[in-house]
Amino acid sequence: MSWVLDFASLQREFQCYICQSNLKIPVTTECGHNFCLSCLRTYTNMQPKFSCPICQYQCQVVNLTTNTQLKEMVEVAQRLHRQAMEIKSQNPSCAHQVLTHFCEDDLQLLCLQCTRSENHNGHQVTPIVQAASHHRQRFQDIIQSLKMQIKDVEGLKNIQNERIQTFREKAEARRQELTSELEQLNQLLLWDQQAAFSRLKDEEQDVKQRLRENIVVFENYISKLRGFMSHVVTGRAQSDSELLSTVKDFYKHFQSLRNPAIFPAQLRRETYNFPLLCSALQKVIQQFTVNVTLDPESAHPQLLVSEDKKCVSLLKKKQHTPHSLKRFTNSPVVLGCPNFNSGRHFWEVKVGEKPEWAIGVCKANLSTEARWSSVPRGCWRIVWQGDCFDVSGADSNFQQATRAKRIGIFLDYELGEVSFYSMPEKSHICTFRDNFTGPVCPYFYLGLHSEPLTLCSVTD
Repeated sequence: MSWVLDFASLQREFQCYICQSNLKIPVTTECGHNFCLSCLRTYTNMQPKFSCPICQYQCQVVNLTTNTQLKEMVEVAQRLHRQAMEIKSQNPSCAHQVLTHFCEDDLQLLCLQCTRSENHNGHQVTPIVQAASHHRQRFQDIIQSLKMQIKDVEGLKNIQNERIQTFREKAEARRQELTSELEQLNQLLLWDQQAAFSRLKDEEQDVKQRLRENIVVFENYISKLRGFMSHVVTGRAQSDSELLSTVKDFYKHFQSLRNPAIFPAQLRRETYNFPLLCSALQKVIQQFTVNVTLDPESAHPQLLVSEDKKCVSLLKKKQHTPHSLKRFTNSPVVLGCPNFNSGRHFWEVKVGEKPEWAIGVCKANLSTEARWSSVPRGCWRIVWQGDCFDVSGADSNFQQATRAKRIGIFLDYELGEVSFYSMPEKSHICTFRDNFTGPVCPYFYLGLHSEPLTLCSVTD
């Protein structure tokens, strides 16, 4: 008999005689037969004794306990039965045959008879032992592949963890940047509020003074009118010839009378132009950065401009230079190109550890007299002098107190603003405000030290 038939016979031994199904909570009677506990209670109608339905032996039914070992055997038999049914469904022709071979094409167990069927004609069919050995080796290769894959994924996991840390650091940096920007904004609001209140106070006092002066004008005019009216009353009492002799001057004077105008007493509306903060400045840098170069024709004879016109340094002696009306001859100054007469423009200058310098924007058409001056009119610049900034003429909300090694200059021609920033942290230093009436250009003062000033390239 095949193992399938043997298993079917074994399975029958695990059936309850009463319900003809697999034993559920099996109990063993005194005669050695096995029944379901629930079936036995129903069969005996809960009587203390009963006749065994198989051998008719009179058995006690009190204090029966579950046959745990038999219960486990029944469960094992049920699992084996399910596996047998799966094999039978996969190999219907092999239901009563011993499986001795394996088809590599269909990955299916076969009996000897099935290896000769048309379904597996031309397929690679090998004995079970050989096939199992082959697939165990393949499993080993897969295990090695999985180990490598696990190693790779663990590497990716480590990279992801590093990126989490990097992201945390970036988020913290952004948080600090936002905090700094908001603190700057609050400070700017406070400064602007104080400046606006100060301007309002000055304007209020000025308007009050104008109003008081205008009241005096009205009082003087009223006095004048009363005097004229008194003259008219006197004229009426004159003789005909006396009245008519003065009537021409009288009418001329009367027609020239004009009431004084009322002073409007209006306050101008305040406007608020805050300097760009860090996030906004980054967009400005990306959109409005221009390629600024130095103009050798404007350079003082003691200044050496590099061939690429991006760097300038102070020499010990003056050079022989061609005559140029644009040249500064009294101070170590050089101007930049191009000129600007509209739009918005941004450029950066490396000042490094230079102890003295001044940079900014000036009128492109400075007079000869202005070029002789160390502080020419029509120049909007910041000055570093040893350990502090000089921002004379800028808005009162000056913020930068420490040395900056790189300076960003942002020119908004239409708004009439020149703003300075400490780079790369993008912190605002100060802003000059004016009305530009002609072209302006970059301005560079080197002081009396040899360290160079360098214009940053657009790609820096």
